[in-house]
Amino acid sequence: MNLAQTMVFVDLAGSTSTFEALDNAQVADVVTKVTQWIHRVVEAHDGRTVKFLGDGVLAQFKDGGKAIQAAVFLQQNHTERLRKWPEPLRMGLKIGIATGAVIEMAGDAYGDAVNLASRLSDMAGEHGIWTSESVISTLNARTSSGPLGPQDAHVSGLDGIRYRALGVVPVRGLAQPQSVFQIEWSEDVTTDLMTVQALLQSEGSNAQAEDQPQTEIALAWLGFSKTFVLGSGPLTIGRIPDCDFVVGDQRVSRVHARIEQVSNSVVVTDLSSFGTWVRFSDNPATDIALRRNECLLYGAGEISLGSGFDDFSAPVAAFRVVSLAKGASSPAATARHAA
Repeated sequence: MNLAQTMVFVDLAGSTSTFEALDNAQVADVVTKVTQWIHRVVEAHDGRTVKFLGDGVLAQFKDGGKAIQAAVFLQQNHTERLRKWPEPLRMGLKIGIATGAVIEMAGDAYGDAVNLASRLSDMAGEHGIWTSESVISTLNARTSSGPLGPQDAHVSGLDGIRYRALGVVPVRGLAQPQSVFQIEWSEDVTTDLMTVQALLQSEGSNAQAEDQPQTEIALAWLGFSKTFVLGSGPLTIGRIPDCDFVVGDQRVSRVHARIEQVSNSVVVTDLSSFGTWVRFSDNPATDIALRRNECLLYGAGEISLGSGFDDFSAPVAAFRVVSLAKGASSPAATARHAA
C-alpha cells in the first residue's frame, strides 16, 4: 500500500570504531540497550519501529510533528546520558527524517522517504537532526506560518519545534539536490529562530546579551589569513577592497557573502551572482550549495566562492569558528600580544 508517511532513521555514531576498541560483547550489550530504548521512545510518540539495523533503527510516523518531537527527545536524553558514560562508549545519535510516499510490504517499508531519511542521518553527523523540506512543509501546512521561503527559519507554533534552513544540498544516491533543514534540539542553545521569545524580551535583556560567549572566525585564502571577532556587526567577503576579507578572483562577486553572529550562532549568507558552497571538516563528503540563502557555520571547513568544490581552480577560503567564554583570551589576541 502506497502511503505518505514520515520516516525516521536513527543511527549510533562511531559504533564501528567502538567495537574495534572495546570488548565486542560489552559494546553489543550497550548497542542493544540503546536501540531497544529508541524503540520504546518511538512507540511512546505514536510511531512504529519498522526494523532494527544493527546499530540503527528505522521508524515510521503518521504525524511529522510527533516524529520530530521523538527525535528531539532522543537527542536531549541520550546526550545527557552520555555525560555519565565512559569515554570509549560515548556513541552519539545521528537522525534523519523525511516525509513521502512509502510502500509497506511484509512489515517493512520502502520508498524515497526511507532512502532520504537514511542519507540525512549520515549527513547530520553526531548529535544532529536533519530533515527534508517535505517534513517542514507538513508542519507549516498546519499553522499560519505561510509559505516556506528559502531563508525561513523559525518556530513551528503548533509543535514548538525550532528549525533552520541549511540550503540546497546534494544527497548521495539522489539525482536532484534536496532542500535540507536542521532541527535545533538543544535546550541550551538560543538562536534567532526564537522569534516569540525575542518579542517578549525586556529592557534588562541587554545585560544577558553581555554574558553571551564571544565568537571568533578565522578566514584564510592563498596564504593570507585574518581573524574577526563577531558580535559587533556582520563581516563581508568579496572582490572589492571595501570588503572585510578580500578574495581577488573574477568569479567572486563584488560583495559575495556576509558572515554574522545571530545570538549564539554564526550564519553565512550568499549575496553573489554565481553562488557559494560550504563544507565542513567533519563531513567533507557533503557540500551545501547557497544561492541567495544561508546556513550555519560551526567548527572548521571551507567556503568556495563563485564555483563549486568540484572545480579545482575555484577560490576556496578556509574557516574556523571559535567560541570563547566571557573574559577568556582569544587565540588571536594572545598571538598578537606575544608578537
